[in-house]
Amino acid sequence: MITVPRFVIVALAAVFSVYHLVLAVVSINDGRSPGQYLLAMLLYAGATVLSLMPSDRPRMALWPALFNLAVAIAVPLLVTSQLMVDGADYVPGSDRSTWYVAAIGTLMVITSARRRYGIAWLGVASLVIHTVLWAGAGALASLGVVGSVLWVVVSRALSRSLDKASRDARTYAMAERETAEWQAAQEAHLFERQFRLEQTSRMALPMLRHIVAVEGELTEGQRRECLFLEGAIRDEIRGRKLLNDRVREQVMVARRRGAVVNLLDEGGIDDLSDEDLERVHGELARAIRDSTSNLIIARTVPEGSDVAVTVVGLSASGAGEARALGSEAEEDDEDSVDLWLEIPREAPRVERVE
Repeated sequence: MITVPRFVIVALAAVFSVYHLVLAVVSINDGRSPGQYLLAMLLYAGATVLSLMPSDRPRMALWPALFNLAVAIAVPLLVTSQLMVDGADYVPGSDRSTWYVAAIGTLMVITSARRRYGIAWLGVASLVIHTVLWAGAGALASLGVVGSVLWVVVSRALSRSLDKASRDARTYAMAERETAEWQAAQEAHLFERQFRLEQTSRMALPMLRHIVAVEGELTEGQRRECLFLEGAIRDEIRGRKLLNDRVREQVMVARRRGAVVNLLDEGGIDDLSDEDLERVHGELARAIRDSTSNLIIARTVPEGSDVAVTVVGLSASGAGEARALGSEAEEDDEDSVDLWLEIPREAPRVERVE
């Protein structure tokens, strides 16, 4: 993107404004009252300085814009009242004595560039009306009034084009961000699938090769081990961030002693830092290791809560073989809660007592 520094634009506007003031100084003797000439010059210089002062907002404040409009009305009156008019034809002392026409045109261009379009149009309209009333409609071209109006027209057209280009640039930038986010999400999904496939393959491949080698003739212990392996693969899908090597090890130990372990990650701990996540894993692994429950359920808590993970342990008398192998089973009235643990999102602060 090609940009022009703001000070360059301000400098160009200041140069044009100073040029008009130089013309006014040179033609000051064309008028009958130099005092009014000086007042017109001071008003124009003050309006220009106010319009070009640095501002945090691109849109000019209302009071400087209204001051510019007042200057656009007052300066022509102050200058032309000192010049001669022969009937309906203007008879200038020199071509430089109409410096105010270009000066007001420049001031209104600055006003338009500062997004006060309505006031800029009123300013050039007052210049046109004054010229017609003072020197006739034929003077609009000879005095350069038409040129001043065209400057404002071009300034407005450029402003509209730049605004449209700015809106298009924001739209394209937003579309680019959305595309990048979509691509990142697709790459993340692809990476996740590949990671899960590789991990599942690494876990299941030895047992699959053994099944092929023995032609499916498995012992009872091997069949149980296949069920445990199936539960571990299911954990990788449903447990996700609840798992690390310590948690996987303790879950397998609990299943081999006959417990049912369900790990449910619903995205509640995705925002945890690595340090907090490691702490949560450590507490979860200890809870599973120390539990004697027949059914252990670990579930993440949605964001916004102080708790990251809840761990519940249920004990039931006469739990069947299906529950011991990890199958879903209906709870009965004899189930009792013997483990309830809430793992916080942040580690408790320890206050030092001096």
